Amino acid sequence: MSLQFTVRDIVAEPHAVTPQLTAKLRIDDDAGRRVHAMVLRCQVRVEPQRRGYDEAEGEALRGLFGGRERWTDTVRPFPWLRCDTTVPGFAGSTEVDLGLPCTYDLDVVGSAYLHALHAGPVPLSLLFSGTVFVPGATGFSVEPVPWDQTASYDLPVRVWRQMIEQYFPGTGWIRLDREVLDALAAVRARHGHVSWDETLRSLIGVPA
Repeated sequence: MSLQFTVRDIVAEPHAVTPQLTAKLRIDDDAGRRVHAMVLRCQVRVEPQRRGYDEAEGEALRGLFGGRERWTDTVRPFPWLRCDTTVPGFAGSTEVDLGLPCTYDLDVVGSAYLHALHAGPVPLSLLFSGTVFVPGATGFSVEPVPWDQTASYDLPVRVWRQMIEQYFPGTGWIRLDREVLDALAAVRARHGHVSWDETLRSLIGVPA
């Protein structure tokens, strides 16, 4: 079977329960056989070496990649998301929505990377695997999705920011150790702060 995968678009999903991008995926089968169904798995990788970075972005990425003098060794593709879907039967070609669940947890490498970018593209590579059900001598046969099937897509940073703003308007998330959280709670109580923002602003010297 000769399958080809193309990402036609990636959009922010407006009605999901949790933050999600949706990839508009086209699948072509050059063999022209009837496909009963397909169980499709996908790993989405970020390829940061495929774009440039301004000075502010470079500083924001220091925690991930170190100083620019190290980027030849440290700026490498890394996995971001894993997802799967079931593709209904088709002949020749079809289009399917592939949900890409996201998180704004800045301890996740992908979120930290995207948070550091101001504009431009996020170079993505989608690696596909799975199982294809096609007609066979006993009704149907099972074939694997070829391991070398990939698709590239440049996701505009603004699409990811649009999605995050939709689900977390004007906010972000960080995860803290229990000990640190207890210490912050004690500072908040001692000073009578009405919000966590007020507590953190007082500690780092950011005016309200």
